[in-house]
Amino acid sequence: MAAMLTNRRARHDYDVLETFEAGLVLTGSEVKSLRAGGGSIAEAYARVAGDEVWLEGANLPMYAQASYNNHEPLRRRKLLLHRREIHELRKGLERRGLTVVPLKLYFDERGRAKLLIALARGRKRHDKRAASAERDARREMDRVLKGESR
Repeated sequence: MAAMLTNRRARHDYDVLETFEAGLVLTGSEVKSLRAGGGSIAEAYARVAGDEVWLEGANLPMYAQASYNNHEPLRRRKLLLHRREIHELRKGLERRGLTVVPLKLYFDERGRAKLLIALARGRKRHDKRAASAERDARREMDRVLKGESR
């Protein structure tokens, strides 16, 4: 499989409520940069503007061989979603005070860049601690159960 970027902090910092797969409008040098394994979506977020959704803050480094055709590393990029999905995102952002965070950027089987985004609610510090403790307890139970079955 080709290059894949993940936002590892997203599931720690946010409660993911719903996910969407969005297409991404990229230039040629951005695609080549991604395929070469560069980039970061850790600081990125999505914003709904009118009837469009934009990815902002994603860092796709310049492609060395692109010369004067190179792209701006931090430019905003358009996300391709169905009208119904855009409406759902807008509704979540306006009414429930949620945010849209990118989880994973990858190439599908047809070679197209896709971005898995999530409608999410930010966690408070104590929520993060509780989630971490719960995850550790679940891991410990799994380890004990696995040990008994041997």
